[in-house]
Amino acid sequence: MILILTPNVTTGNEEYQRLMRFLAKLDNIAIRVNQEQGVERTLTEIYLIGNTAALNIEDMKSLPCVEHVVRVSEEYRVLGRHKSDNRPTAFDYNGVRFGQDNLNVFAGLCAVDTREHVEEMMKALRDYGQVCTRMGAYKPRTSPYSFQGHGRACLPFVFELAGKYGIKVIAMEITHESHLDEIHESLSETGNPTGVMLQIGTRNTQNFELLKIVGRQQEFPVLLKRGFGITLDESLHAAEYLASEGNRKVVFGLRGMKTSIGDPHRNFVDFAHVSVVKQLTRMPVCIDPSHSVGARSHGPEGILDTMHVTAQGVIAGANMILVDFHPRPSQALVDGPQALLLKELPLFLEDVTVAREAYEKRLELFRRYH
Repeated sequence: MILILTPNVTTGNEEYQRLMRFLAKLDNIAIRVNQEQGVERTLTEIYLIGNTAALNIEDMKSLPCVEHVVRVSEEYRVLGRHKSDNRPTAFDYNGVRFGQDNLNVFAGLCAVDTREHVEEMMKALRDYGQVCTRMGAYKPRTSPYSFQGHGRACLPFVFELAGKYGIKVIAMEITHESHLDEIHESLSETGNPTGVMLQIGTRNTQNFELLKIVGRQQEFPVLLKRGFGITLDESLHAAEYLASEGNRKVVFGLRGMKTSIGDPHRNFVDFAHVSVVKQLTRMPVCIDPSHSVGARSHGPEGILDTMHVTAQGVIAGANMILVDFHPRPSQALVDGPQALLLKELPLFLEDVTVAREAYEKRLELFRRYH
């Protein structure tokens, strides 16, 4: 059971103290308090864990400073969408809103290679009105002999250039807890010119100790990619690991499923699950068309498969797009063959706009008939 308190209630408030004294007397009930700091208000949630079936909702609503009560009805206790649950499905970070009702594009380099390429990418994004990007500093690879990313060495110039070109959020994969400290220190050293969304890649979706560590910090939001070779349910439970440790600013990423059924694409595109994740949870949903398709293949009409599947995800209601671009893909150190070209950026963004408008028209259509 979740007790949602009246906005801006403080722990020093007498009513809050009365509430906590009452809850402490409940038998076989553990209490966990979570506070979400928004732009205009602080939201306090109290999780009652244990034998809550005997607790009457109306009785709990009558307790001091309790505004709303949610009886947990799904396994995903923190991030799940429960009956009569009107908690927000959005969060703000560094001036950018992430929610189930909007859309952000993160176009950029799968792996940072040179300062020149990073600057070209960010300048192009600025010129086309974009404030988010992807920049891989740490790259887990199948082969130990493949390029593993520049790591900490590239962080200062990536962050400085982001500030120069007005990039507010960079999606960046981490694979070890030390990367958290390196990102935090580099941001501080460069004057915090931008923000970072930590990315947990598909290989680490069930690295539970890493999930706990990332979940305990609440400075950076997290993009969790669906694990390959495991079920959707198992991946959603991985997201719960993050949230149960305190970080509720989680975006769930669909990146295609590892199976030969998807051939000739790199992975089997799973964007039909956009609406499923939004139905089961309150998380915004990201699609990763580049790693789903894995090539610059196209149909007889000339439309790239990457753009086709992007449109499919957006029309299904995706809230974020993670997509590979590169100024010179032939020089890319990671996944160059699947990267889109900078000259294709305006086409890609316009195509996304067309797909988003189609989604909004579909929403309006269904609202008219219901």
